Amino acid sequence: MALFPAFAGVSEAPDSGSSRKELDWLSNPSFCVGSVTSLSQQPEAATAHVSEGSPLSRSPLKSEPSDESDTNKKLKQTSRKKKKEKKKRRKHQHHKKTKRKHGQSSSSRSETDTDSEKDRPSRAIGGRKKESEKPNQGNNAAADTGHRFVWLEDIQAVTGETFRTDKKPDPANWEYKSLYRGDIARYKRKGDSCLGINPVKQRISWEGTSTEKKHSRKQVERYFTKKSVGLMNIDGIAISSKTEPPSSDPASFIPVKDLEDAAPVTTWLNPLGIYDQSTTQWLQGQGPPEQESKQPDTQPDSESAALKARVEEFNRRVRENPRDTQLWMAFVAFQDEVMKSPGLYAIEEGEQEKRKRSLKLILEKKLAILERAIESNQSSVDLKLAKLKLCTEFWEPSTLVKEWQKLIFLHPNNTALWQKYLLFCQSQFSTFSISKIHSLYGKCLSTLSAVKDGSILSHPALPGTEEAMFDEDDEEPEEDDQEIKDKTLPRWQIWLAAERSRDQRHWRPWRPDKTKKQTEEDCEDPERQVLFDDIGQSLIRLSSEDLQFQLVVAFLQFLGVPSGFTLPASCLYLAMDEHSIFDNGLYDEKPLTFFNPLFSGASCVGRMDRLGCPRWTRGQNREGEEFIRNVFHLVMPLFSGKEKSQLCFSWLQYEIGKVVWCLHTKNKKRLKSQGKNCKKLAKNLLKEPENRNNFCLWKQYAHLEWLLGNTEDARKVFDTALGMAGSQGLKDSELCELSLLYAKLEVELEVELSPEVRGAASARAVHILTKLTESSPYGPYTGQVLAVHILKARKAYEHALQDYLGDSCVSDPAPTDSCTRLISLSKCFMLFQYLTVGIGAAVRIYEQVFAKLHSSVFPEGSGEGNSASSQSRSSFLEAITLMHASLLRFHMKVSVYPLAPLREALSQALKLYPGNQVLWRSYVQIQNKSHSASKTRRFFDTITRSAKPLEPWLFAIEAEKMRKRLVETVQRLDGREIHATIPETGLTHRIQALFENAMRSDSGSQCPLLWRMYLNFLVSLGNKERSKGVFYKALQNCPWAKVLYLDAVEYFPEEMQEVLDLMTEKELRVRLPLEELELLLED
Repeated sequence: MALFPAFAGVSEAPDSGSSRKELDWLSNPSFCVGSVTSLSQQPEAATAHVSEGSPLSRSPLKSEPSDESDTNKKLKQTSRKKKKEKKKRRKHQHHKKTKRKHGQSSSSRSETDTDSEKDRPSRAIGGRKKESEKPNQGNNAAADTGHRFVWLEDIQAVTGETFRTDKKPDPANWEYKSLYRGDIARYKRKGDSCLGINPVKQRISWEGTSTEKKHSRKQVERYFTKKSVGLMNIDGIAISSKTEPPSSDPASFIPVKDLEDAAPVTTWLNPLGIYDQSTTQWLQGQGPPEQESKQPDTQPDSESAALKARVEEFNRRVRENPRDTQLWMAFVAFQDEVMKSPGLYAIEEGEQEKRKRSLKLILEKKLAILERAIESNQSSVDLKLAKLKLCTEFWEPSTLVKEWQKLIFLHPNNTALWQKYLLFCQSQFSTFSISKIHSLYGKCLSTLSAVKDGSILSHPALPGTEEAMFDEDDEEPEEDDQEIKDKTLPRWQIWLAAERSRDQRHWRPWRPDKTKKQTEEDCEDPERQVLFDDIGQSLIRLSSEDLQFQLVVAFLQFLGVPSGFTLPASCLYLAMDEHSIFDNGLYDEKPLTFFNPLFSGASCVGRMDRLGCPRWTRGQNREGEEFIRNVFHLVMPLFSGKEKSQLCFSWLQYEIGKVVWCLHTKNKKRLKSQGKNCKKLAKNLLKEPENRNNFCLWKQYAHLEWLLGNTEDARKVFDTALGMAGSQGLKDSELCELSLLYAKLEVELEVELSPEVRGAASARAVHILTKLTESSPYGPYTGQVLAVHILKARKAYEHALQDYLGDSCVSDPAPTDSCTRLISLSKCFMLFQYLTVGIGAAVRIYEQVFAKLHSSVFPEGSGEGNSASSQSRSSFLEAITLMHASLLRFHMKVSVYPLAPLREALSQALKLYPGNQVLWRSYVQIQNKSHSASKTRRFFDTITRSAKPLEPWLFAIEAEKMRKRLVETVQRLDGREIHATIPETGLTHRIQALFENAMRSDSGSQCPLLWRMYLNFLVSLGNKERSKGVFYKALQNCPWAKVLYLDAVEYFPEEMQEVLDLMTEKELRVRLPLEELELLLED
């Protein structure tokens, strides 16, 4: 047979041998023509057989046995191919959704039926093939039932229970939980109802999603949303028109004045003259001019243009003056203003409002500017510090520490840099430990000492190095047994009480008592032993006598003695950890003569009380008091003059503070013994020759007698002291202060007396202030002061005030003694005018002095004065302001007087002195009486935006907490809760917002008092999970504050072990380990 049928004749034709060999490749011996004809006829025969035969009786196909065998083989292969193709199609339907071809069905159900219909002829032919292969067995039904492809009607013994067995297993039955999804008919549900149910009483809950379309309702944009705020920032489009004189005739239409009233130009493209220029150019196939195409359709944003101009101005200025570090810093600060505006740095045109500005973009922009600035100013420390502060958001703590060390290595003589470096290391929780911080302080002090001595030749000593060494030595963190009395208390309470008791008693280093034959081995707590190696690195030498005295005064303040020392600004808020700044104490009872120890919220050594515990000068234990007395006995011989007088004054004031504490707690037994000891100390100090004319000590002694209730004895002391002064009068500031205190005590005594004798008390005060102006020696009170003497005294006060307000006090530099005399004189004159004329006359004196001093301290256009003389005058102005506020408070207490003058005076004073705690206490207390909090909140917002001190934030929080307590008190009646219809949650959220905003600054985030208040507030709300988060956040910023760990043990007793583990890890002193506590509880 030929390979190609078309060449069959050529290959079979007789020809020569050569041509035969050439055409042999066209023949195929294995190919049979009969196979081709049988294959072509077989599908037609099978189709005809299926269509003609009945479903219950079929006749066998009639064909040749050989042809039938070959045909069956081919058909079997064809059926297998069809089955494989059908499986492939099912798999593709499961994984892909593609378009079917024209010959395929529209659904998997119809496709399955079609395939089964196509497979039936092949099944029948396959069955016939089996029968033809076994002709000797006959038509036995039992023999045929075992075959796979057998028609049911071909079996002779057909019964009702006959079925076909498929022996081929289907693994899908046990591999899957349900049928293949392609074998299940699917349809789309139209609607959620069902035919045949009662829609009123019946309903079907479908598992799938609802087919109803959700109508999207566009939410109305409020005015405070970002989109609306952005629209408000966009300038409006200015519309201008030609100005024409108004005509009296009414116009029939409103003309469009923006268009020119020129005659239309007609051309062959614009015969009617109605096309504008752009349309005419389009008809001609031309485009607009190049300049017009570049112009935007809308007017340029003026704000963006102004910002771009400022950016270009900054770039030009830094190119011209690359050495100007302040200009670079201003350029860095300007980036915040740029990012707040509508996007100036948009990537694409039109993306200004859509682009999302992130904090990272601002930081990267600032970092790039700082790197450019450092390239031009390699020796600038401020720029490098700004870069390190900025990189805190990018770098790991270890990388930051390395960069700080490099900077310190390059500038070892920079004291300000050392302070910032120590503060940075002290505030890093991951790398903080007591031993590391001590070694850093030792390294700082030794390095600065070497610089000062000249040992380090590469870097000379800068001005103020010794003063900075004193500050750093003072701010070094200190390392911080009443045994168990009640063992029935919870374990954490017992530990807290014992730990605080040991802190109070064991703050002094342990030394062996030689009288008891003790040695160093007898110490029960080796950590209480202080060796020279522990402190040798931190020892420094101070050559200045002033710094030596300041060091002693700072140490006394550290021990709890009110020595008048104020902490440096760099470490003031680091040491603020207790609640006494909000305690008014005796200020409400006696606003003129209240006792203010000036602790500034910093607890003394050994004191770690609970937050809110009243803080007064309660003193130390017996050993601590003995230690303080020894300190005074050792340091007082080292000084003379004013320094020694101040030390004596501080010692006596410390003892008087303990008397005030006994009065406040009404402890009469201790008051008697403490008063006796205090009087003994005062007499001993006044017996010394250099203190006999010390009016400050006489004033304190007389005040002590008055506090103890010995009014007549106190008057004798005052009269004796005033009689010693002679005729100095208004020229001595200490004598003025002594007379002022005497008069204040008499005025306050008038409130406590009965109405019949009140006039005599005020007359005594007028007598005291009148005698101060006379040149004759002071005489005791004998009766009413004559009006002539009062007039003379007023004239003397006025002349003296005018003299002091002259050039002697407002000149620069101003003598300190002159300003001191001016303030003392002004306070005496204000009280004199108040007693003789009224509160208005006293206020006018204050306004006169305030205006004169304010113009010299804060000149117009120069801002706050930075010179030493300006700061000195500022402190004097602050003192006269306190006197004004105290006088107004006293007048409101004894008579009817509006609140507005006092509120205005306090507001004006707090704008100038936002760090004064006494003024803030007065302001918060008077504003708490007002039912409207809007004015108070606006005032606090104004102060906190511009003021650097932390006191405005602290007192703003305290004011809101006082208002919250007031609301809660109103909502309770007879101890029962009154459930309000609308709960007051605004105060809670506002207080939390104030806390979060206050902690954004460096001073706020590193203030332990602020964290303690925040933690206490959250615990009071019952939010323990968030409280724990705030506690760990506080440790990240203040890991040195032991009071935070003690508060955590009190608030979260279940976390006691974890907190103690943290303290041990950071090397904080745990004076009572849990193992020792267990032993004590067992005993």
